[in-house]
Amino acid sequence: MQIIPTILSGGSGSRLWPLSRKSFPKPFIALPDGETLIQKTLRRILQLDLQGPILTVTNRDYYFLTRDAVTACAKHHGRTIPKAHYLLEPAGRNTAPAMTAAALWAQSEAGEDNILLFLPADHIIEDDQAFFRAVHQAAELAEAGFLVTFGVVPTAAETGYGYIQMGDALAQGGHKVARFVEKPNAATATDYFRSGDYLWNSGMFCMRADVLLQAMADHAPQVYAAASSAWECSSRNGDSIELGGALQDSPDLSIDYAVMEKAGNVAVVRAEFGWNDLGAWNAYGALMDVDAQNNHMMVRDSVLVDSADCVIHSLNRVTALLGVHDLLVVDTPDALLIADKARDQDVKHIVETLRSRRHESVDSHVTSYRPWGSYTVLEEGDHFKIKRIVVKPKEKLSLQMHYHRSEHWIVVSGTALIHVGGEERLIMTNESTFIPAGESHRLSNPGVIDLHLIEVQSGAYLGEDDIVRFEDIYGRALPVAPSEPAPIII
Repeated sequence: MQIIPTILSGGSGSRLWPLSRKSFPKPFIALPDGETLIQKTLRRILQLDLQGPILTVTNRDYYFLTRDAVTACAKHHGRTIPKAHYLLEPAGRNTAPAMTAAALWAQSEAGEDNILLFLPADHIIEDDQAFFRAVHQAAELAEAGFLVTFGVVPTAAETGYGYIQMGDALAQGGHKVARFVEKPNAATATDYFRSGDYLWNSGMFCMRADVLLQAMADHAPQVYAAASSAWECSSRNGDSIELGGALQDSPDLSIDYAVMEKAGNVAVVRAEFGWNDLGAWNAYGALMDVDAQNNHMMVRDSVLVDSADCVIHSLNRVTALLGVHDLLVVDTPDALLIADKARDQDVKHIVETLRSRRHESVDSHVTSYRPWGSYTVLEEGDHFKIKRIVVKPKEKLSLQMHYHRSEHWIVVSGTALIHVGGEERLIMTNESTFIPAGESHRLSNPGVIDLHLIEVQSGAYLGEDDIVRFEDIYGRALPVAPSEPAPIII
């Protein structure tokens, strides 16, 4: 049977705020070694050397980030990925509908006899060879008709993970699952750890597409129906398939709750491969450089005096600590987190409070990424905003117009091709142009290197929703009449 690696890339990683945001979540943040989590996941998949397709299930808002990460990883490792496919959700509804949609894709696009290897995009695995052995054992169990999960041998009495109790050993290897347990309190976690009968629930799975679909139909028919309707109404665009809106009608269920806790054919593979889901800042800090005072640091520059046992992430300015211990310090251009290191799991409560206030730091950084490149807000005030814009080679922004703001563009490096009011011309390095309010315009990079420019906006209203879109090469544009509110896409 063919094994299809399926990357599950969803969730905002709120416990890693302010580094992880809704528009730039955990799978895409850089680790101390320079790789992102989704690139590490893809690298492990490439090393499995399975030859078949690779599927990624993600939110449609993350399609271009995901595609760019896949391209960068393949280029770095000197590989091509001709069979990369993307299944795009209209909104996240947890793992059960996502995995059901993936199984429907596999049966339709890759034939009947397929085993799906579901891998979250945001996990660290230290021992690749042990991981490969576990995958092959799981695939044998899956081929025999089991719904297989990977249970990680605990290294501590951890309260932040769910647990799996092992049942009887199976002839094919692995064990039947006796039961799944939610995150326990400290005393219960200690009992589980000492017993040797419990494993951490890793969130990785391996199962035949047909077995999964039958289990969903039997145990979670509402999820199955919503995913089936979404698949039937899906639309294809190159290497991506966008699922229909019916997926949003699915109950918000994890695969554990929907199927794994109810089915009788559930098995677990006992895994020891140095697993970490990087769920909070202490786990991230464990990947950083460590000084003699046990300070874990990923910094631009630092001065630490009489300070110990801290986790520090600060890449934009000098960070100085004096006489402090057991602190978590995360500094980004627009948000600073200082917390008791022992409460890193509670960072999500800060995010919840900010979300209730509709604070923009929950959703985005000062740098926002787009399929054509990125922009960074350098400064803003009454009636003005200054951005640094980077456009990748051969890419272009949408043809657009603004009612309330004018824009000045100054090319810092590279060459810009601009379309203003029906006319096109090249703007070279150290040259500039002006776009008045109400004028249609488009910015393109015809060159082979990145285009860098400074944009100065001025006007009575500078919101990103002051935009009317006429054309867009990335399929994002909707027909919008000038009197209607425009989608917030630039």
